[in-house]
Formats: sequence, structure tokens, C-alpha cells
Amino acid sequence: MSLVARLLAPKAVAHAHCDLPCGIYDPEQARIEAESCYKIIEKMGGNSDPAFTTRAIHIKEERADLVKHHLDVLWHDYFKPEHLETVPNLHELFWNATKQVSKVKASTDIADAQKLLDLINEVDAAWKATGGEGKTRVAGRPS
Repeated sequence: MSLVARLLAPKAVAHAHCDLPCGIYDPEQARIEAESCYKIIEKMGGNSDPAFTTRAIHIKEERADLVKHHLDVLWHDYFKPEHLETVPNLHELFWNATKQVSKVKASTDIADAQKLLDLINEVDAAWKATGGEGKTRVAGRPS
């Protein structure tokens, strides 16, 4: 190794399973966006204005993309292989939840949005079972 390479080489190597130390990941972010999708679909049912519907669908699709993003970050950055001992169906749960997001994005059926919220409740239970709540929630936040 050249002198320059040795001087520029890191003195210590850090290993982490996620972007930042745990304590920043929370399924609540996904739930908020999924609730937005639910409420948008609900409001669409009570409005016949085509301009409103077009705008509502666009916003719902943006919110659904955010749900998928937040679930994906939680799945890949928070959960670790040892969490499979506590939540053996973890991968199937996230697979189903992200597939349901796609369904909500393409649908105006409130039952699809409710199913997504139910799956996020399951994700939340898995997160709590693996200690996520104790690592992330700040005093005063709902549990």
C-alpha cells in the first residue's frame, strides 16, 4: 500500500445494521400517511366534482408512495435478523403490507385502505415486540 493510501485509510471501521443508531425508526410515520389515504378515499366518496377527484387521486398516490417508503425504511433499517425469533412472519408481514400499499395506490375502495391500516397495526405490534417503542418514542407521545 502506498504512503498516500495508508495516510488516507480509515483508522477505525464502524459497522452498523442501519443508517443511524437505532432509535429513530417508527411505524407511526407510515400510519399517518396511510390514514391520509383512508381519509382521501372517504372524502372522494362524498364529492362528485371531477377536478376534486383528480386532485384527490394524485394526493392519495403521493401519500401511498410515502407509506411504502416508510415501511421499506423500517423493514430494512430497523429490523435485524434476530428479530425473526420474536416475529417469525416478519418478511411476509412487510411483503403483504407493501403489496397492500400498491393496491391502495391503484384503488378508491375504502376497504383496501382499511386493510392497509390493519397491516400497519401488525407492523406496529412487531416493532413494539422487538423493543422499538422504548428506543424511539419521546415522552408524551401516544403508545
